[in-house]
Amino acid sequence: MTCMVFIPGWQDSGEHHWQTLWAKSFPSCVRVDQADWHHPDRAQWVARLDQVLTDFVDEPAVLVAHSLGASTVAHWAGHASLQQQRRVKGALLVAPPDVRGSAFQSTVPASGFESEPDWKLPFPSILVASSDDPYCSQERSQALALAWGSQLVTLEHAGHINADSKLGNWEAGQRLLQKLMLA
Repeated sequence: MTCMVFIPGWQDSGEHHWQTLWAKSFPSCVRVDQADWHHPDRAQWVARLDQVLTDFVDEPAVLVAHSLGASTVAHWAGHASLQQQRRVKGALLVAPPDVRGSAFQSTVPASGFESEPDWKLPFPSILVASSDDPYCSQERSQALALAWGSQLVTLEHAGHINADSKLGNWEAGQRLLQKLMLA
């Protein structure tokens, strides 16, 4: 059996966010709750992800990350033990931000996320980007997918792929998740 681990981004995933709706549909999933959703600290967010994977996940996991949660996964993967890395079957990385971009830096009071890891992730991953994401250009999404070894899927005009995008249960995203779960 595979466990889904949901990793929300800055300010958490609200009631109408696809991530929250999915979590309600999959009662055996695990959600990473951060101590401070409004002032993200990379070291704390990565440590919390590691703690959740260690303490609450017994079977292979598929990580389902949104925005700064996707960045957290990339940072975690670069520093996790080989044993921890092997517990991850795959990752769905949705709308990672360009942490060096002006939109992100002027909006998100984050600490430690000034750069993105540029290493290949040690597990299969799909990076989902939007053609008009205000926090990440298409070119930067392509560069992240290439660096992380992720399959890139680009949605047309889906904004930051959050509740404002009005995706509801986002069935197309669930099909991408299923690909990772069956791999």
